[in-house]
Amino acid sequence: MAESTKTVVFQAGNEEYAFPILFVISIEKMEGMTVIPHMPDYVTGITKVRGELIPVIDLEKVLYNRDIQVDDKTRLIVLETSDISLGVLVRDAKEILEIPQENLKQPGLIAYQNTKFITGIANFGQRMIMVINPETLIQSLEGIKEIKDYMKNQKQELHN
Repeated sequence: MAESTKTVVFQAGNEEYAFPILFVISIEKMEGMTVIPHMPDYVTGITKVRGELIPVIDLEKVLYNRDIQVDDKTRLIVLETSDISLGVLVRDAKEILEIPQENLKQPGLIAYQNTKFITGIANFGQRMIMVINPETLIQSLEGIKEIKDYMKNQKQELHN
C-alpha cells in the first residue's frame, strides 16, 4: 500500500495550504476573541476553545503580511504541537484530503529561511496545495517564546 498523508486543506490568501491532520484538534467558527496588548502583529488575541485559553494567529499576516478579512467562511483551525496549543485564522477550511506520497514533492524553496515550514507541495494537476508543518511554523515566528510563556502563566493562574 502506498504511503499517504491525511491533511486538513484550507485557504490563506488565494492559495491552498494543508496541515497534517495529526496536529489538528478541531475546526471552529471564529467567535469571541480577547485582544492582548503588545503582542506580535500576527497574534490577533486569545480565545477559549473547549475550556482552554489559546493564542490565535492570523496566517495571512504570517504568510502575506496583511490582516485576514473575517467573514462567514473564516475558520479557526485549532492545532496542538509539542510546545503549545493555538488557533490559526484562515479564510476557509475546505476539506480533509489524503495526499498520496507520489503527489507530494519537496519544494525547491525548502532551504529558504522564511518558508522552511512548507514541507511539501501536493500536485494534483491544476491544483497545488502547500503542506505546512505547524511545529516549524511556530518555531519560525518571532516572539513566540514570550507567547508560550504568557500562556503557561495564564494556565498556572487558572489552576491556582
